[in-house]
Amino acid sequence: MASGDDSPIFEDDESPPYSLEKMTDLVAVWDVALSDGVHKIEFEHGTTSGKRVVYVDGKEEVRREWMFKLVGKETFCVGAAKTKATINIDAVSGFAYEYTLEINGKSLKKYMENRSKTTNTWVLHLDGEDFRVVLEKDTMDVWCNGKKMETAGEFVDDGTETHFSIANHDCYIKAVSSGKRKEGIIHTLIVDNREISEILE
Repeated sequence: MASGDDSPIFEDDESPPYSLEKMTDLVAVWDVALSDGVHKIEFEHGTTSGKRVVYVDGKEEVRREWMFKLVGKETFCVGAAKTKATINIDAVSGFAYEYTLEINGKSLKKYMENRSKTTNTWVLHLDGEDFRVVLEKDTMDVWCNGKKMETAGEFVDDGTETHFSIANHDCYIKAVSSGKRKEGIIHTLIVDNREISEILE
């Protein structure tokens, strides 16, 4: 028989990350794909207490207690590039509220549509690990699992190649003209001389 008090003792760092109080005021959750990864944004709005809390990837970014004005906006940054995000709080009717997320001043939907035109994304599996590779077409920056990669550009007969390596694997993104004005340049990821299929986010 064990002696003493058998009740578990929680140190501060062992307590659960989400309290029950937090979950009751959670009103909106968004997943936002940026170059450095997919970020989860959660918003708490206490309509009786006036509390507003914004979490990015489970980490508290904004906390306001006792806000007498229940409508308005909260602005904060997301991801490695400190992308500007704003949650708009609008009254719909009575005590009903609508929450919309803007990224860089555009609605989330418009931002993601624009992003699909300015970036290419590939997901690959190497040596038992998943990698998410993103090319920002305007800057030719390459990101892998949230880190900007060291790259070397090279001109080739039919276009350009941007070389980098992932976990000792040789990779490059080949940029070739499609020959059609509307399609523009076609970007292809090659890893160990094998073409990787692009995903649409």
